[in-house]
Amino acid sequence: MQLKKWLVATALAGVPFAQAQSAEELRIGVVTSMTGVYAVGGQQLQAGINAYMKVHGDEVAGKKIKVIYRDTTGPNPEVAKRAAQELITADKVNVLAGFDFTPGALAVAPLATQAKVPMVVMNAATSIITARSPYIVRTSFTTAQTSYPMGEWAAKQGLKNVYISVADFAPGHEAAKWFKKAFTEAGGNIVGEVALPITSFDYGPFMQRIKDQKPDAVFSFLPVGEPVILYYKSWAEKGLSDAGIKLISPEGWVDPDVLRAAGNASVGAISGGFYTPSNQTPQNQAFLKAYKEVAGDKTLPNYLAVGAYDGMAVIYEALKKTGGDVDGTRLVDAMKGLELPSPRGTIAIDPDTRDVINTVYVRKVEMVDGQPVAIDFDKFDAVKDMGKE
Repeated sequence: MQLKKWLVATALAGVPFAQAQSAEELRIGVVTSMTGVYAVGGQQLQAGINAYMKVHGDEVAGKKIKVIYRDTTGPNPEVAKRAAQELITADKVNVLAGFDFTPGALAVAPLATQAKVPMVVMNAATSIITARSPYIVRTSFTTAQTSYPMGEWAAKQGLKNVYISVADFAPGHEAAKWFKKAFTEAGGNIVGEVALPITSFDYGPFMQRIKDQKPDAVFSFLPVGEPVILYYKSWAEKGLSDAGIKLISPEGWVDPDVLRAAGNASVGAISGGFYTPSNQTPQNQAFLKAYKEVAGDKTLPNYLAVGAYDGMAVIYEALKKTGGDVDGTRLVDAMKGLELPSPRGTIAIDPDTRDVINTVYVRKVEMVDGQPVAIDFDKFDAVKDMGKE
């Protein structure tokens, strides 16, 4: 009888019994595409999160980790903003995470600042994102970070004339800008440029135009997935490799599922990025094992999954450093300067910009046991985001 009276009294006082238990939780609200044509990106992020929790458990520094997902269905900034607002106000999350697209990340940034909630960007790659809120930390990469080194690499190989073909949207133009800057500063020449439509994937006419220019190489950037697969196939059909033209790209072009779908058409392609699934480090082998256990064999992990896996590592390590304190400002301060082992190698969070510092690997697609596989053969160590310079 006394217990019943106490429960009624606390409820009337606005202190639900369940809320007392929630003090032992750290809630992570993930904003990403879970349905629609871009669902594969959200599925990779979710699998990366689940893989990390499979390896490291769901409790850290005395806090039970609870992950709550909200679907944006794609690059929809207003939907992302509403989802984040709901996570902050209704679900009382301690950390926002995910963000597969830049527009969504930019839309949510002011909310993170206002609520003083850390926002861990696990994919969106436009350089300006971390400058939009002091509560944003990025664990993926930036477009500049993988495009600029490829411009340097192309020049070092003695390539003189490069044609640029990128998708006609902000990330594509940013990729072109930073490749061009590095390549031309090293003495290279840009012989032509084309902005490819993002709503049509008929690349044949563009390929012929490029081939007629007879460049040494082409630098390309497209949204990952079907556009890249079709680009590879059009490249092969028009005989650009047979004409001695090299294909160079930044992150995303050597994902296992993309290569599997493109087949022989992808062989010989060169790409710069932060994660190569074929690397044999113990950290990557543990990640691959956990990914398979949580996601099965239908998809293979790519860089989005690793960005999410490392995002969880940053959250866990920050919580350890604060001794379980979930105060947003303290968590972000604890994330700054972290150095962690990762499936990609060692990563660090730049204490000044809160952006990830990556090794950028140069990979070439080769046939291994009848399957196209990206193999590392060169690298650039400790690459910061030069997009803010």
